[in-house]
Amino acid sequence: MGFNLQNLETALQAGRKYRYLPFSLHFFESVSSTNQTLWNLLNQEAISGTVVIATQQSAGRGQWGRQWISPIGGLYVSVAISFHHKIEATNSYQLTFATAWGIASQLRQHGIDVGIKWPNDLVLNGRKLGGILTETKVNKGQITQAVIGVGINWTNPVPETGINLESWQASQDSRPISCLEMLTSRVLLGIESGIECLEQEGVNILLSRYLELFTNMGDRVCVNNLSGTVVGVTLQGNLRVDLETHDTKELITPEIYIEPGTISLGYHKSSV
Repeated sequence: MGFNLQNLETALQAGRKYRYLPFSLHFFESVSSTNQTLWNLLNQEAISGTVVIATQQSAGRGQWGRQWISPIGGLYVSVAISFHHKIEATNSYQLTFATAWGIASQLRQHGIDVGIKWPNDLVLNGRKLGGILTETKVNKGQITQAVIGVGINWTNPVPETGINLESWQASQDSRPISCLEMLTSRVLLGIESGIECLEQEGVNILLSRYLELFTNMGDRVCVNNLSGTVVGVTLQGNLRVDLETHDTKELITPEIYIEPGTISLGYHKSSV
């Protein structure tokens, strides 16, 4: 069954509360990567709000240069965004937080209990439902343009730590997301609402909303042979960890910040 852009347009029209991004939709059966395809379009004068959707990626990109396996049946989408307010290059993770919170809250409105795993994963029943890859262009220390790529497991096969939305829906009483086009509309509306929150309400409000859906709070981690507890995330995207160290007879818990990519938190069964 092919992807129906008209169905997506209809779902977007029905769901939009505001028009923050002028969505311009481009659909491809297969691309090397939706992010790369979108950068190519931007080099040909495409505008903010341009969207690339594909049913398959031959060279999908994940975090830190990893390959993102992208079989048929998943949703692979990238959105171009230019900024009204300046965002420091060091704060690029705020775009990932905005996207994760926006998509998770959209799906939760449909009864799908999605949480956020640091730094960029969407989780359902403690397993990975999707991931986000934010790429930016920077000029003089400021982000001028961003491409936000999202992959969501829909009907595609997944590893043991993953979950796809259709298999989860099959175990529920209802099927709130009826088709891939509807899922795509929820993802696009989520990105739009997250970026709108960041730009209009500010990063502190965005981060507080992100932390409400954050599944790693209280996780035990080991850093340099010391054990610690996850207590939050900084505005720059670093993990906040309280370490436990003994100074003579006293237990002290200095807080340290861990950059994304430094440690992996793994997956565990949990509910948000």
